[in-house]
This record gives sequence, C-alpha cells and structure tokens, in this order.
Amino acid sequence: MPPIWGKKIPGRNKHFTGRESLLEELRESLTTTTKAAVVPLPQALQGLGGVGKTQLAVEYTWKYRGFYDLVWWVPADQPMLVPSTLAALTNELKLPSAGSAGIEEAAASVRDALQRGDPIDRWLLVFDNADEPEEIKDFIPQGGPGHVLITSRNSRWSGVADTVPVDVFSTAESVAFLRKRLERNVAQQEAERLAGELGDLPLALEQAAALQVMTGMSTDEYVELLTRQTRALLGMGKSTEYPHSMTAAWQLSVHEIENRLPEAAEVLRCLAFFGPDPIPRVVFRRGNKSGAQRMGPILANPLVLNQAFAELNRFALVKIEQDAGTVQVHRLVQALLRDSLKEPERDEIRREVHLLLASGAPADPENTSSWDDFGNLLPHVRPSGLVLSTDDGVQRFGIDVVRYLYRVANYTSAKTLAEEFLAQWTVSSGPNSANVLRLRRHLGNVLWQMGAYNDSRELNERTLDLMRETFGPDHEETLRMSLTYGANLRAQGMFREAYQQDEASLEAHERVFGPLDPATLRAINNLALDHALLSQYDTALELQQLAFIEQSSARQGVSTWDEQMAWNGLARVARLVGDHARARDVGEEAYAHGIRQLQIEHPLTLMTARDLAIARRRVGDLEGALELIRETHDRLLKLYGYESPETMAAAVALSNTLRQADLPDEAMELARKALPLYRHAFGDQHPFTYGCMINLALLHRLRGDARKASELDSAARAGLMDKLGPTHLYTCSSTINLASDHAALGDVVAARELDEQVLEQIRSFYGPDNLLSLAGAINLSIDMRATGDESEGKALYDRTMAGYERLLPPNHPERVVAARGERFNWDFDPFTL
Repeated sequence: MPPIWGKKIPGRNKHFTGRESLLEELRESLTTTTKAAVVPLPQALQGLGGVGKTQLAVEYTWKYRGFYDLVWWVPADQPMLVPSTLAALTNELKLPSAGSAGIEEAAASVRDALQRGDPIDRWLLVFDNADEPEEIKDFIPQGGPGHVLITSRNSRWSGVADTVPVDVFSTAESVAFLRKRLERNVAQQEAERLAGELGDLPLALEQAAALQVMTGMSTDEYVELLTRQTRALLGMGKSTEYPHSMTAAWQLSVHEIENRLPEAAEVLRCLAFFGPDPIPRVVFRRGNKSGAQRMGPILANPLVLNQAFAELNRFALVKIEQDAGTVQVHRLVQALLRDSLKEPERDEIRREVHLLLASGAPADPENTSSWDDFGNLLPHVRPSGLVLSTDDGVQRFGIDVVRYLYRVANYTSAKTLAEEFLAQWTVSSGPNSANVLRLRRHLGNVLWQMGAYNDSRELNERTLDLMRETFGPDHEETLRMSLTYGANLRAQGMFREAYQQDEASLEAHERVFGPLDPATLRAINNLALDHALLSQYDTALELQQLAFIEQSSARQGVSTWDEQMAWNGLARVARLVGDHARARDVGEEAYAHGIRQLQIEHPLTLMTARDLAIARRRVGDLEGALELIRETHDRLLKLYGYESPETMAAAVALSNTLRQADLPDEAMELARKALPLYRHAFGDQHPFTYGCMINLALLHRLRGDARKASELDSAARAGLMDKLGPTHLYTCSSTINLASDHAALGDVVAARELDEQVLEQIRSFYGPDNLLSLAGAINLSIDMRATGDESEGKALYDRTMAGYERLLPPNHPERVVAARGERFNWDFDPFTL
C-alpha cells in the first residue's frame, strides 16, 4: 500500500472482470504522456451511465498502487468541493494548511507541489465524475512526474487530455463477469443470451446477477422473466431513452424487492427523487417527525429502515458507505425509477423528499458547526425540485440554504438559488406571503454583499414597505429588514439618513425585544457604525464596547458572524479615536478568531485583516502592515475580483501602505485604479469616492504635481463639505491636504488661512488633544514660520509637541513626523458598510 492512501478511495470491487486491454491502454497513456488520461463515455452511449468508468478507475488504482507513493481520490461531480478535497493533502505534503492559508490557496499549493514533484514525485490523482471540465481544470496538475486519471461522461475533455473510450462489456467479458458474480459455472449459451438481452451493460448485469444470487433463480428463468417484462414494456408503447431490456431488468429487481420487503421498495422510490450524490442517512433518522405519510411507518421503525437499506444493498440497487454514513443510487437507476411512476405518484414522493430534507437539516444555518451538514444537503436541493414546494417548512429550509450559502460567502450560488425560489414562490404562494418576504430580505443581503448596491436598495425598500403592510412595523422580520435598509442608506453615502434609520430601529428593538436581546445588539452594532461614519468616535466607541461585551459573552442567539463584526468594529473604532496600539492588539485577536471560526478566506476574516493592517501601519509596523495587506488584497482579488467592494477597500489600504513604505509608483497605480471603481460602484458624490480623490491628490503632490493635487483636493473638499459638513474627518482631511497643496505651490498665505480655519473646526469638534488636532497644529506652525511669524510658530509647535509626548510613545510614527518638523498628510481608508 502506498504511504499516502486517500480516505475517499473506494474499496476494490471483488467482482471486477475483464477490461485488461483498457487497463493496459490506460497505463500506457498515463506513462507515455504528460497529459491527463480521461475515461469518457463513448459517443454511442452518450448521456447514459452504467458502463463502468468509475469501476475501471478503482481497479487501476488498486492494481497499480505499488507504482505510487501517493494516491488521492477526488470526487468531482460537485466542482465546488474539489478544492477542499485537494487541500486535505497539505499536511502530507508539508504545506500550510487550509486553516492558515485558505482552501483555494491550499489547493493551489498542493497542485503546484505535485507539478514540481516536491516532496513526492510518484503520485496518482483520480478525479471521478468530472463532467464540467471548465470548473475543475485549474486544479489539475499540468505535467509533473505523477499521473492524473479522470472519469467523465463529457466528451469535451478530449481537447485537454488523451482519452481512453470505455464501452460496454464485450460478450466474453459479460460471460466472465456473470460466472464470477454468480459464483457458479453458467453455461456459455445461457450467459451469452442474458448478456445479449441486457446489451452487455455492466450495471444491468450486476443487478441481474444480484437478483439471481438473492433468489436462487437460474439464468434461463431470469431470461424468460426478462423477455416477458420487455414485451410488456414494448406493448405499452412507452418511449424511453434507455434500452427496454435495462428497464425490464431493473423492474425485475424492484418486483422481487417488493415481494420480499415492500418497505425497501418504498425507500428505493424515495431515494430516486434525491440527487445522484451521496445522501446523508441522518435525513432518514430525523425524518420520523417530518410529516411524510408514505415513509412515515418505515421511518418510525429503525429496524425496518435498516433492513430496507441492507436489502437494497444486497440487490445492488444502492451503494452504502458505512464510514461516511451515506447511501447513493446510480443516476441511471434513479431515472428509471422516476420514469416508472405516474405523475401524481411522482409528485407525492417528491413532496415527501422535500419534507425529509427540511426535517433533516440543522436548525441554524448561521452556526458554523452546522455548515458541513448544509453542504451535504445542498446537492439535493435542485434535483429534488424543492423550488416547486409550497409547504411552509420546506420553503423555510430553502431560505436556510440561501442563508448558509450567504454565510459561507458563496454569493453567486446564493443569488442564483434565491432568484429561482423567488420567481416560483411569488407565483405559487403570492407576492405577500411570509416566506416570499423573508426570501426577499435575504436576497437583498446577498445583492448588497456582492456590491449591487442600487439593486439591493430598490429591492429592500419595496420589501420593507411590504413587510410593514403584511407583518406590521414591530414584527421581527420587519425590524431585521429595517436594519438591512440602514445598510442600504450607508452604501448610498447617506450617512445621516442611515443614522436616523438605525436610531429609530434601535428604539423599536429595545421596545419589542429588550435592551440586551441579540437582535437589539445587532441594532446597537449598526448604530455604532453610523456614529463612526459621522466622525462621532467617542459615542461609536461606547456603543461598540457594549455590543462586543454582550455579544461575545452571550450563550445563544449570537452568530459567529455577529461576534466577528462586533470584535472588528471595536478594533476599528479604537483606531479612529487614536488608540492605535490597542486597536492593533484587539485587531490581532479578532483576526485570529476569524481564522479559527470562519477560516482565513471568509470575507469577514479578510475585512478584519484589512483593518488590522491599517492599525499596524498607524503604530509604525510598516513591514507587518504591508505583508498582511498584500496577502489580503491578493486573496480578495482571487476570490471576488477587483470590482468587489471588499477588494476595492483592500486596494485603497494597500496603496496607502505602499505610499508610507516609500513605494509611490505602485501606490499610484492602485490609487488611479481605485477612483473609477468607486465612482462606478458608489457614484460620483459618495464620500468614499471623494476619499479616493484625496488619496490620489496626495500621491500627485508627493510626486511633484501639486497643481493636479490641488484640483483634486478642491473638488473633494467641496463635495464633502456639501455631503458631510465642515467638521467631518474626510472634509478636514481634504482641507489639511489642500493647505499643503497651496504650500507646495508657494502660496503660503493661502495655506495658513486654510490651516487656521480647519484647526479651529477640528479643535471645536474633536477636542485639542485629538491626533487630527495635533497634526493640524503642526502644519499651522510651519505655515506661521513660512509667513514670518517665527516666534508664534515656535510656540505653537512646542505646545503641540508637549501634547504628542503626553499621548504617544517616542517611536510612534506621528510623533516622529512631528519631531522632524514635517507637514502632516492625511489619507482615507474606507469602511465595510
């Protein structure tokens, strides 16, 4: 056995027969080409399963295992699970784990290590049921010393890899298989007759042999029954894409199951309406309270249920994996089962499957410990036709699936599924039905998180009106929607309106739920953000501390998402009030919590990393800040693209860090790209757009173009003055920088006038000991000296330095700048809204 043998590798099929030439051809292909060898379904049987592609791959794996030091099996029928399966190899290859590097990055590092052959050069990867080449090709090692084997029904692999077509058995192989499977010497003529009747299809032969073993039926008896059943099917004139003999063979097995244990046949019919992926058997253990009528008596008797599964397994109608706790039915058998039923019965069973899925799901999709369970149920949502259900509990399960996808940051899938549900449920249940309104709220969240701010606001504005009409203003859903609408207002740059919305929401939450209910704490957290966006940092800190203390100590009702938001919010506000060292320390803890609870590539963890990088920069740890923000920006760019709001915010933070690290060209490139992205996402008059103008202006001046800087700062200042007023941090920042532009252009009088004006406003609003006040005073002292007031300028400088000495340690970068008598520049970093 190879030193590294994957846990997902199926057991060897003791009935495997023939295929010697295929195995030799496969081995030849793998050892003489650098491409992957692919086992596709031949054109003649395109669309059908059952020819034994996976069994051939399993046999190859076992037969040639001695040639490899690493063998790893990757189920690829769900492309989104491929990265995590590959990432599980990091420990074996001595690579950073997915927990520290992220699943996508860990999978890429595994691929790259295998390509290099370091530390293992004799390896085999098997991608089983890879029917979507475009979805997984980036995870397949290109070249390298090892081998890749792919099983697929998709002929498009032929352009990527050498292919080894797999057809049905030859007659000789069918005869050999039957003799081996039946464990007796079947007469040649009888075996050939049975194989011919079943078209030499391995899956059909397996079921026929299993039936004979279980019943003691002779081959002649089976063929006679098969012929009679096939004639009956033909007489019905029922068209099918499958051979009538295959349908007949399957029906014989089901009839026998029906006679021996009717409950097993009922279970099999139920299984046919799940997806073809493994089905968690816990769904059936939990299903006794689902309300399913047909399956109810079986689910209420665990002994009968287990007997049914065992009997189906013995008849080769299902595949049971005891270690994984799953049961699986071949997709061809599922299709034949469904095709055999009349439409009313199909609908009835489909409804029961919906109930089983809903009752088998965890209660809370926001609980990280339940995410694996939701992930196992997800492949069965669409194949079961769950979108068609009008049952309240089933629809709530559908909404929970959308919530799960949202919480694990699979926004594209969440949006697609939510839109499918919304279109169908609006018609079937009505536009004002409770679940339609709930779904609208969650779809609005998804759109907001994807940066589709206008679409989100339009949807949420209408949803809030509908909820007030349908549920009433104090209903839990209406109040949750009111918080979401506050976020919409923030995204529109309407910070004061968002504050007013959230203040009213908090009052309603306190009245309905009480002051420390988890729902109220979410409202407090949002209001703290509003205060921070309005530069009311002391109030923001007070609210944020309350939210964090109560949320982090709550035993129930507070999700990991809520806790992470509050923790990072506390670190951010500490930075904004000027307590940079504490902001960094709290941020380090918050970041570690995000990695531990949400994984490193979760958007909330990456948001925390961005704010932590800013805090590191503010305390002077430029090296640590630059390393973290580069890594964070790269992850966001890879995961969500450059137009994602989180990627844009990280790009701004990276540009600011590069500027301070004396890398102005790279900083300028990012700043130039950021401005049009913010204009597109938020609009020309959004405060964040003006903030990007401030950053770009600063870089222009530092690179010697003070006139261009002055134009940008003047425009930003005018817009911010109109949008936020003269005392907002962003407005003051633009004014401070504009004064420096004037000084750089030689107009020291204009610079002094602006600095005097802004310093008075800053001291009045923020207080004399605020770091922004001290920075403004240093700049004004320089202006005074430049305009001839040497003694007055020195006196102001000395008083200001005394303030720095009281507030900051000697090595703090702002105190260092002040001690050198240099002008302060102020930059902009966006929030997560």
